[in-house]
Amino acid sequence: MTESERTAALALGDDALILSHRLGEWAGHAPVLEEEVALANIALDLLGQARVLLSLVGDEDELAFLREERAFRNVQLAEQPNGDFAHTIVRQLFFSLHQQLLFTELAAGDGPFAPLAAKAVKEIAYHRDHAEQWTVRLGDGTEESARRMRAALDSLWKFTGELFQPVPGLEVDWAALEERWLTAVGEVLERARLALPEGARTGAWAAGAGRQGLHTESFGRMLAEMQHLHRSHPGASW
Repeated sequence: MTESERTAALALGDDALILSHRLGEWAGHAPVLEEEVALANIALDLLGQARVLLSLVGDEDELAFLREERAFRNVQLAEQPNGDFAHTIVRQLFFSLHQQLLFTELAAGDGPFAPLAAKAVKEIAYHRDHAEQWTVRLGDGTEESARRMRAALDSLWKFTGELFQPVPGLEVDWAALEERWLTAVGEVLERARLALPEGARTGAWAAGAGRQGLHTESFGRMLAEMQHLHRSHPGASW
């Protein structure tokens, strides 16, 4: 692989790894048993993607458990705390719609990510469907569920701009990808009787710097938890 392709593998792998861990935090806390299983399955799919991608760069365990915070290249959206169930669903909607569009393009190419992307799009289709169904159910549900969804949309929107910052090693038309994503999100929200945050289509949204190793406050605490066991017992195997 070229250096730029390794950079891309690390970025995509970190996205999947970090979001997988966030979803795994719902274990034992999901609102119903069915969601316990659903969120765990999505987390495992993402973890599988992360393992393949990180193995293209180096030792997957070392990359996951021994890197410092500034060495991670995931988008800030993926690391956002679960919050209430509405926040988790909106985060997943934003991410899975983006990932499906991106991986569909990668699968159609002949680069090193095509085989992984071709397999992953089948998994991501379920992730997207799960997020869409809950978005509609909560947005078009009670007054309280709709209020929480609106709050989640307003809270997380500022992290979506980073999804469309070009990643070295990925030959993608990022502007076209952004427009398709905006359309897809808007269609789901319309079915849910929700709306894009004010000014969403002006291009003025904030873009985080997770790809450059700058992360939000909660990321350090999450990373400490994720890496604790491995760092406490270096070299252990079972």
